[in-house]
Amino acid sequence: MIVYSDGASRGNPGPSAAAFIAITDDGRLATRGTKFLGLKTNNQAEYSALIFALESVSALTREVVCRMDSQLVVKQLNGEYTVKDCTLKSLWNKISELRRVFSKVSFVHVPRTEKYVQEVDELANQVLDKACKA
Repeated sequence: MIVYSDGASRGNPGPSAAAFIAITDDGRLATRGTKFLGLKTNNQAEYSALIFALESVSALTREVVCRMDSQLVVKQLNGEYTVKDCTLKSLWNKISELRRVFSKVSFVHVPRTEKYVQEVDELANQVLDKACKA
């Protein structure tokens, strides 16, 4: 399964939201979700969106490819960068725990121009639009 996730924050920190889309290997939509996260930094929102996605697909698949436009998060999860921020480290640890649920997990950076990345970005921003109007 391929999972696209995105976290959005209006301000850094600011009101934040998460969105994901899960696509089967044959290109069908398996599931998707959105969630308001409260006050977060952009990087915290990106991590939280991935956690939300992994928790949501854990009952649907044992192998997942996570695609996101956050190069920092991908490089941290792939061990290319260390995680120095305490809050991000706790989110990184949560993803490390979630990895054990799956037989195979990979993290891939994709450009913001990718179709599904644009879709999850739009979904996250719709959540923020609603939250900011309330």
